[in-house]
Amino acid sequence: MKTCLVVDDSKVIRKVARHILETLDFEVVEAGDGREALAQCHIMPPDVVLLDWNMPVMTGMEFLRALGQSDIARRPKVVFCTTENGIAHIRAAIEAGADEYVMKPFDRDTLASKLQIVGLA
Repeated sequence: MKTCLVVDDSKVIRKVARHILETLDFEVVEAGDGREALAQCHIMPPDVVLLDWNMPVMTGMEFLRALGQSDIARRPKVVFCTTENGIAHIRAAIEAGADEYVMKPFDRDTLASKLQIVGLA
């Protein structure tokens, strides 16, 4: 079964994402910030990370940079999931290592298409 780490400081967003991902046959693990997510990636790297931009402790961008510098054997695909919609934000996320970008709020079809683009649907 494919695995997804949902990283968001909002419990509601994590719950919605979990529900959608489970209907897409993903096993879901959650993290409330980037530091928690990075620790989880060292324990058991997921196939994909659904990553929020704005979080306390460690932001999505800080997580992405740390992930890129880590010694994790199998780097997960990263789909940024955020309300930040400026082209500069999207470009910065892709340049930092994100594989795809999805806007909040998202639905099942949108998320499924993004996962298909990164080769996981």
